[in-house]
This record gives sequence, C-alpha cells and structure tokens, in this order.
Amino acid sequence: MGERRIRVLVGKPGLDGHDRGAKTVASVLRDHGMEIVYTGLHKTPEAIAEIAVQEDVDVVGLSILSGAHMELFPRVREALGARGMEHVLLVGGGIIPKDDIAALEAAGFSKLFGPGTNTDDIANYIKAEMQKRWTKEGADA
Repeated sequence: MGERRIRVLVGKPGLDGHDRGAKTVASVLRDHGMEIVYTGLHKTPEAIAEIAVQEDVDVVGLSILSGAHMELFPRVREALGARGMEHVLLVGGGIIPKDDIAALEAAGFSKLFGPGTNTDDIANYIKAEMQKRWTKEGADA
C-alpha cells in the first residue's frame, strides 16, 4: 500500500447513544496507521454520507446498538450511492442478529462484526480489503 493511508469514517447513525465501542475501534484503527474521522453521536444516514464525501474516505464503518440497523444501515448505503460514493468499503458492528448480518452483507456491506470481535481482526480485515481494492485499481489503470 506504500504511503497511502486508509481513511476511515466511524459513524453512529440514529439515536444510539453508546459510543464506547466505536471509540475503541477508532483508536485501534488509528494505531494500525489509519486516518480516522469520527462523526460523533446521533447522525442521520444522510449526514454520515455527506461527511464521507467531504472527508474523501475509503471506508465507512457504522456502529449501532439500538436495534435500528435494518433501517439505518441501508439508508447510509443509499445515501453514499446518491453521492457517488458507492465504491467505499462498508463495514459495521454492534448488536446485530445473524440473519440480519446475512441480509446486510447481501445488500452491500462487506463485513459486520459482533460483540467480542478482536479489534485487531477488524483492522486487519480493513487493511486486507483495501489492499485488494488498491491492487485492482492499479491493474485497471
């Protein structure tokens, strides 16, 4: 990946007021050399997408514990697409039932992480996925 640093937006959509996990993941990703943009709490899907555009991120990672993931996560994906950001790597985490994980991954989320996931595994997944994308970009150029 050379000197290019992965830019990750960590977002908290909706009314979920718990951000300890999101801040922990953001800190670990930063320790892995990634640039982090943290949106703060209570953002609309549209606001998260707009911040992603303004910050020119490579990855959007969403965190939710409120149970509204099936409503909010697809809205973030749609808002990103409407802004020409359908190419970003979409990941997420939180309290998400297995059936919903499968549905969200089928709808465009690359990977969803549940409670107890080793944070280094999240960072390594993102690095590997971005390496694949950047290698493909170089081959397509």
